[in-house]
Amino acid sequence: MNILVVGDLMLDCYLWGKCERISPEAPVQVVDITKEDKRLGGAGNVINNLLAFGANVGVLSVVGDDDTAVEIQKLLEGVEQHLVTQKGRKTSQKSRIIASHQQVVRYDKESKEDIDPASQEQILTLFEAIIPHFDSLILSDYSKGVLTQSLTQELIAIANRYTIKVLVDPKGSDYNKYKGAYLLTPNKKEAQEATHIAIKDSKGLLQALQALQNIATVPLITLSEEGIALLHNGQLIQKPTVAREVYDVTGAGDTVIASLAFGLAQGKDILSCVEFANLAAGVVVGKLGSANATLDEIEEYKSSLHQSSIASHIKSFEEITIIAQRLKAQNKTVVFTNGCFDIVHRGHVEYLDRAKSFGDVLILGLNSDSSVRRLKGESRPINSQEDRAYILAALESVDYVVIFDEATPYSLIQALQPDILVKGGDYKGKEVVGSDIAREVKLVDFVEGRSTTQTIAKIESAVKANNCV
Repeated sequence: MNILVVGDLMLDCYLWGKCERISPEAPVQVVDITKEDKRLGGAGNVINNLLAFGANVGVLSVVGDDDTAVEIQKLLEGVEQHLVTQKGRKTSQKSRIIASHQQVVRYDKESKEDIDPASQEQILTLFEAIIPHFDSLILSDYSKGVLTQSLTQELIAIANRYTIKVLVDPKGSDYNKYKGAYLLTPNKKEAQEATHIAIKDSKGLLQALQALQNIATVPLITLSEEGIALLHNGQLIQKPTVAREVYDVTGAGDTVIASLAFGLAQGKDILSCVEFANLAAGVVVGKLGSANATLDEIEEYKSSLHQSSIASHIKSFEEITIIAQRLKAQNKTVVFTNGCFDIVHRGHVEYLDRAKSFGDVLILGLNSDSSVRRLKGESRPINSQEDRAYILAALESVDYVVIFDEATPYSLIQALQPDILVKGGDYKGKEVVGSDIAREVKLVDFVEGRSTTQTIAKIESAVKANNCV
């Protein structure tokens, strides 16, 4: 999936601190800055969202000949960069001061006038050369002068010649500059300004979408906590978002358009793409500042809403290693346990439920079929590794299942670096594999009279009794 982003690049600076007093010079807060970080903003936030999804991303834009542009280029590492430098232009930089998780003030330094004709020509020349290599195009318009009226129309016309879908995050009140695009994503306020239609109910929403259909094939309006509305086969469809605590809506629109482009590039239908975008937006509004959502975070969010597929909780060695690193970076307590779990019974379920109680995320290492045979003999396992993994992944207490083939899970534990290692009570006085890696080992007693061996013995006994009869 190769997605090109054209639009206004910005540098978002965050100054984090605490406020404990009022200035004696004026009735304003004094913020003691303790940390500063810089992130891509504007079209750059769209790029970050696409990268988080695993897409290959290209960027085409105009920047000034200043230090801000240099910072942006550094932050665009790993992105196919096509940047035109216009002398004398100020690259957009937005600085936010945040105290006690609240934004206190923002100050901007930027040029907002249209880029000059020479820069527009350079953009077009580059665009003609690279657009055949991309699957979809996002026009991220922040009204900072890159996407001029004529340039935008020419970009859309060229993309349409190559049958490449154009998705637009619009700005301003004149949407004629986007005519011919495949999809538009204005929010409610922007849609009202562009269509001059008050959106107070479903009737106004339908009328606004119908008006926008003169501009784009798929008109869509984001409705904040009410989700996303679109026209589908002439009908009004509204996909509600799922309520969660909202910390910051900054950049949520960038997440939506990136999610839609990513879904469409995968060949998904528009309704599935909208559902995916709603979930992604639900993740990012729970973070502070312009943020993005990984596919794993979206799956975890779906799981918390009981909407995720069971198979999505079964991971490869490589996948679970990356997930564990991310969880640790988020200060989540990672719990690990392992076993054969051949015929899942009440004892297993209670054991796993207890294991999960020791932390935030439970990762279960599952012995492969060949590993079980080496441990328990050729007659085992009764159930295949695929079936065992699927059943275990369906349990509420289990966040992820990963199959390993070795006699012990030591290599897996090395890769995951779990905080808590859980084993059965029969390991009292014995060495637990991986205890030298985990911060703590917890032993959980098994439920008396519940074991796979006993279950198999009961079945065999019943079979013998029936044969005797």
